[in-house]
Amino acid sequence: MAFKSPKEIAEAACAAGTAKTQMSWGKLLVLGVLAGAYIAFGAQLAVTAAAGAPWPGEFPGLQKLVFASVFPVGLMLVIIAGSELFTGNCAIPVIACFNGQAKWSGLIKNWVLVYIGNFIGALIVAFFLANLTGLLDKEPWNSYIGNIAGAKCSLSWGAAFWRAVGCNWLVCLAVWMAISSDNIAGKILAIWWPIMAFVALGFEHSVANMFFVPAGIMISSGTTATWGAFIANNLIPVTLGNIVGGGVFVAGIYWFLYLRK
Repeated sequence: MAFKSPKEIAEAACAAGTAKTQMSWGKLLVLGVLAGAYIAFGAQLAVTAAAGAPWPGEFPGLQKLVFASVFPVGLMLVIIAGSELFTGNCAIPVIACFNGQAKWSGLIKNWVLVYIGNFIGALIVAFFLANLTGLLDKEPWNSYIGNIAGAKCSLSWGAAFWRAVGCNWLVCLAVWMAISSDNIAGKILAIWWPIMAFVALGFEHSVANMFFVPAGIMISSGTTATWGAFIANNLIPVTLGNIVGGGVFVAGIYWFLYLRK
């Protein structure tokens, strides 16, 4: 069989989630750095591709679609090359904990170390590969990344939280469906559609924002974003929303449907 059934996906997710909670702190941190960098690669590619083209004013969705169509390369690198992403781990280790196959203390260790690693990896790409390279210094990329950062920092808590719930519902579905496939092509197709959808819809991804906002602050002098606003108005509510999106709407529901005794 070329792909797993939903119940088989749930069982495979439990096995993978158990392994994630048992990794050493050193491996979790390094794998987290890699994932943060990979998501940042996709984010920088999206900015480069979507800014500057002669977008007709009457078709604003076209720019969003181009932006969204290249962003999924980040999660492809995470899943296929191998690394640890906080948003994906809001579902996979969680379902293992729900099913009694992993310890909640192991989940917390995973989340803390992977989150820190993701932030470090995203900042490395933002500072060295986006800022110091000068690739986004010129217009229209300079103002584009600055506007993205400013818009994210101006969201209300409610808007940021619910956009994050929608985001990680789709992100964790992408990871979930990637588990179903046993070949690279199937994993790529499973990843691309949900990730493209969440980005085009304008939802909020905590790890992607670890690149977008710092890069905007570093590169664009005209941005309204600040570090304080980033943490208080975006990163905190988006992180909480991502946890709910993955933990409740993917891990919780599929555990209830296929694994709960």
